[in-house]
Amino acid sequence: MNAPMLAGWIIGAAAGLVAFGVLVVVGKFDLFPAAALGGGVAAVAGLVLGMPWGASAPAPMPAAKAPAAKPSAAPVAEAVVAPAAFVSAPVAAASAGPLRLKAARAGVADDLKEIEGIGPAMEKLVNELGFYHFDQIASWSDADVALVDAEMKGFKGRITRDKWVAQAKIIVTEGLEAFRERAKTNNY
Repeated sequence: MNAPMLAGWIIGAAAGLVAFGVLVVVGKFDLFPAAALGGGVAAVAGLVLGMPWGASAPAPMPAAKAPAAKPSAAPVAEAVVAPAAFVSAPVAAASAGPLRLKAARAGVADDLKEIEGIGPAMEKLVNELGFYHFDQIASWSDADVALVDAEMKGFKGRITRDKWVAQAKIIVTEGLEAFRERAKTNNY
C-alpha cells in the first residue's frame, strides 16, 4: 500500500526533461548544469507525485459493529480509480486517469479486437488494465492515453500509432457496422 507509484515517477521524469529543455533552449545553459538541474526537478517531482504520502490501510472495524452486506439483484462492476494514492481525495480521484472497471459491465465485454491494432494478446492486456468497453477507450484524453501507454508492457506507442481513441469514438457514435465500412479505407 505504501509502495512508490510508477505514474508519479514517470511524470517527474517528464518534468525533468522539460526543465532540461527549457534551461538549454531558453536559458542558454550548458548541457551538464542543465542536466543536473533537470535531474533535480525530476527527483523532487517524482518524490512529490510518486510517493503515497500519508496513505495507510483503514483501521479494521470490530466484527460486532460491521454492517451486514445485502445481496444485490444484479452484479455491478465497481470502478477502480488509479493511482491509488488519490483514493482519499474524491475530487482528485475523478481526474486521476481514465475510468477503469474491475470487470465488464453486466459480465459482457465488448470485442475490443474490432479496433485495428488490438489482437487477442493486446485485448487481454487492455482488459487487465481495467478497460472492457469501446466507450471507455473513446473517452480517453491525451493525458489518459499517455498514462495507459506507460502501462502497456512491450506495446508502448500503439494506442496513438493505431488511433485507438478515434476508432473507438466512431464505434460509439456511428455504430460497429459504419466503423467496419470506414475501416476498409482506414478512414479514422
